[in-house]
Amino acid sequence: MHLAQTFRASLLAAALGAFSLPAAAADLSLVPDDAVAPAVRTQIEQVMPKVVAWRRDLHAHPELGNREFRTSALIAEHLRNLGMEVETEVAVTGVVGVLRGGLPGPVVALRADMDGLPVTEVVDLPFASKERTDYNGQEVGVMHACGHDNHMAILMGAAEVLAGMKDQLAGTVKFIFQPAEEGVPPGEEGGAELMLKEGVFDAPTPEAVFGLHVFPMPVGTVATRAGGLMASSDSYEILVQGKQTHGAMPWGGVDPIVVASQIVMGLQTIPSRQLDATLTPSIVTVGAIHGGLRSNIIPDQVEMIGTLRTFDAATRTDIHDRLTRTAQSIAESAGATAEVKINLGYPVTRNDNDLTAKMMPTLARVAGSRYFESPRNTAAEDFSYFAEAVPGMFFFLGVAPDDPTLVAPNHSPKFYADERALPVGVTAMTALVLDYLEAARTP
Repeated sequence: MHLAQTFRASLLAAALGAFSLPAAAADLSLVPDDAVAPAVRTQIEQVMPKVVAWRRDLHAHPELGNREFRTSALIAEHLRNLGMEVETEVAVTGVVGVLRGGLPGPVVALRADMDGLPVTEVVDLPFASKERTDYNGQEVGVMHACGHDNHMAILMGAAEVLAGMKDQLAGTVKFIFQPAEEGVPPGEEGGAELMLKEGVFDAPTPEAVFGLHVFPMPVGTVATRAGGLMASSDSYEILVQGKQTHGAMPWGGVDPIVVASQIVMGLQTIPSRQLDATLTPSIVTVGAIHGGLRSNIIPDQVEMIGTLRTFDAATRTDIHDRLTRTAQSIAESAGATAEVKINLGYPVTRNDNDLTAKMMPTLARVAGSRYFESPRNTAAEDFSYFAEAVPGMFFFLGVAPDDPTLVAPNHSPKFYADERALPVGVTAMTALVLDYLEAARTP
């Protein structure tokens, strides 16, 4: 593996000892006493100082998608120390650990994403990121502005807890640390889709997969829902071809700017007038329009780009068809043409109905009064690929601090995660595995 021989000892030392640990960050004060068995709770309490240290180390050293070399070395070393079967360089930098329990049973997978974002951090933290890199030809800061450092630390903690009770586990657990959830460099493949292509769900194949995402909800809250939880995310390009002419004589050509304006309005009728509004929320957004150079020249072409979001696979296909037809028909009516290209992004992140019904009580027990049914979220997640391959359940973990001035959305340079949520995350991931495996043993 890249860098493993050189950095293993130093990475682990940095993770365990780089920062002092405030007690509030490592205790289980937000976890109800009956969330897990007392022995399991004790193990979680013991691992929490490491979880906080890992999170801070990862936060201070973020890496972009398909470039998570230091990150994956740290994770692989941890899983090997726990005695797992470890595979590295899955989908470029991904790491997969397999923990085989001492008793026969089903296979369950847990997933965390690893990459940071090209965002310059402005949060005043002793472990704030100072990393810089080249992104699309520009020097930029790098930050875990979507909280993936929390996801990794939580899963590393759950891995240690579950490995400590390996002999009692009736089944197998796959720990999937996935690169490039935020996207890959131009011309590369990556993320969950490539991991599946390279066989991450083979030998052994999980019967279920679980994942979480931190979100600026009140600290320690947990939320999910059955069915579509997060939206599909597709982009589109429309090239409107008119006929250039003098701005003082528009009848001498075909004005693509006017046609593009009519297309903008026409596209808004797709969610508001063409789709059944009782089925699922959907969004058609025009993000940019480019055309023309001078005030007195009507140009030949106008380029339009935008995004499409919905929570249902059939509706997603329907929107694609309607967008193409609407743009082309409006252009044709004006004597212009519209070339439409739709670029598929992440599918709908859909929670399996049966799995969610079975495991929702686990999350409710772990979060207590802080559990609620999540509204749909129009952001997208490539956990969706895993949940298309096997039954999956994804949930949100609240990390917003009590001070409202510190609350910022994901992807903001001010994004801040309250570490009091970390024990809730470790407990939730651990309990989901234990409850799922136990349910499989019960006739």
